[in-house]
Amino acid sequence: MTLSVTVADVHQMTPDVKQFRLVADDHEFRYEPGQHTAVHFELDGDEETRPYTAANLPGTNELVLAIKRYDDGNGSVYMHERSPGDEIEIDPVDGDLSVRHFDRDAVFVATGTGITPLYPMLKQYVRVGVGDAHFVFGERDREHLLFRESLDQLNAEHENLSVDYVLSDADEEWTGRTGHVQDHLPEALAVGLDETDFYLCGVPEMVVETGELLESEGVDEARIVTEGWEADEVESN
Repeated sequence: MTLSVTVADVHQMTPDVKQFRLVADDHEFRYEPGQHTAVHFELDGDEETRPYTAANLPGTNELVLAIKRYDDGNGSVYMHERSPGDEIEIDPVDGDLSVRHFDRDAVFVATGTGITPLYPMLKQYVRVGVGDAHFVFGERDREHLLFRESLDQLNAEHENLSVDYVLSDADEEWTGRTGHVQDHLPEALAVGLDETDFYLCGVPEMVVETGELLESEGVDEARIVTEGWEADEVESN
């Protein structure tokens, strides 16, 4: 069963990512941060769906989606053409990605729009988690860093949180980490690997390589949480 929502507003977050605030009348969204919905749209007379993760916490009548436009991505093109007042159909929020334990240290590793599920998971963790959290976010350059102001604010407000940005195409003024997130793991993590849960989301190659790296360092596979499709994507390429 789908749900009809209205596009309340659209915000250009980066040159290729827009944020959509969707509102449902007389409905409260209940889900675990990190889970996703699916947007329904028509293409050549056929109904299509594409999954997008809620970037906000549950408990309201709103969903916030941050969607990167790909010229060959039918779902992202459809969404980037939406305007305030448009109505769209979405699925209930569901999925496998969520914080497993709030009494363990947690490391969140994201690249690109893979930050979308991990950002609300981090917000949930710093609210109720009792361990230390480390957020590592890799992007091309500063212009494309999503949620940076919010992450910096969270970092300033919570002593148990540290945030690292890694840029693969940094300018001369950048004084932070450069390259790829895998290049800085695990030495960049101020946590004990044997007592930590790891949440990975982003470019499939990063997810697979980071998972393999962590396992080679002795991290139990059960404590490495991903959306689950990344290995198949890497193998198909």
